Amino acid sequence: MEYRQLGESKLSASAITFGAWAIGGWMWGGAERKDAVEAIRASYDQGVTSIDTAPIYGQGLSEEIVGEALVGIPRDKVQIMTKFGMRWDVKVGEFGFKSQDNNGLPLEIYKYAGKDGIIKECEDSLRRLRTDYIDLYQIHWPDTTTAVSETMEAVASLLKQGKIRAAGVCNYNMELMKEAEKTLSLASDQVPFSMVNKDIEEDLVPWCIEHKKAILAYSPLQRGLLTGKIKPGHSFGEGDTRAGSKFYKPDNILSINSFLDKLRPLAESKSATLAQLVIRWTLERPGITIALVGARDAAQAVQNARAIDVKLTPEEIVFINSQLAALRLVD
Repeated sequence: MEYRQLGESKLSASAITFGAWAIGGWMWGGAERKDAVEAIRASYDQGVTSIDTAPIYGQGLSEEIVGEALVGIPRDKVQIMTKFGMRWDVKVGEFGFKSQDNNGLPLEIYKYAGKDGIIKECEDSLRRLRTDYIDLYQIHWPDTTTAVSETMEAVASLLKQGKIRAAGVCNYNMELMKEAEKTLSLASDQVPFSMVNKDIEEDLVPWCIEHKKAILAYSPLQRGLLTGKIKPGHSFGEGDTRAGSKFYKPDNILSINSFLDKLRPLAESKSATLAQLVIRWTLERPGITIALVGARDAAQAVQNARAIDVKLTPEEIVFINSQLAALRLVD
């Protein structure tokens, strides 16, 4: 495994980090708890020492599973990343969207990053994760009802108390990162990035490179689409929101699979899966520090971790990029 420093913080993380969104079940159509625990432990055995979760993933379930999975593993050997600022238990701050909980019941999500909320969320996360500190604490989504300075002041107080080791943000654009930096030094920004979703390369990536901020890329496999396993007519389970994504339109599934077919011989020449090739390409992209990849069971987790062993030459990267440049998707 490769380990990379997060910005100018003292925190390093595994280049492939376990993304624990899917194991919470929320918006992914469910997961088996036993399989999820085994997936995390299998990842650790492969050198994946970093795990990214959030309270909203299963309304606390994902954090609880992470806490259970890490029992018996020395705390200083893993990096726990979690988030704050998405509330389902109170109607406060900015209304986000309507959803369903893991039982299919209506759920309203609010974005709130006020000081009182952050302090409470941190304590709740520490309890669920069975730890006394969080390695990377990140605001999940911007909250327009709270001043960025208030949010970051609360995070700074948690840093001083030793309850968190480093501060990060998620889904922040360049301007919001600049505003946050007026109060404290950020280690990272966690944003969506994949072969078919590279918008951040226009301004956020250059700014993060210049100011030495790590980028944690989530959904590098575009929620499974870039594995090549999803075909037109794919049936999604109840509660799985992928069906509503533009990337899962039948025409786009066809186009992406055609693109992946062109990469298949290269993957096979390296005894790698398409997913492993895509993960390695992601980690070679300028400015991308970490690739967050989820797994529902141990076999998936091991495959993801072994993507680090795939080596791409400059010529092979040029070939992949040339094929990617010809890909056209519909909105």
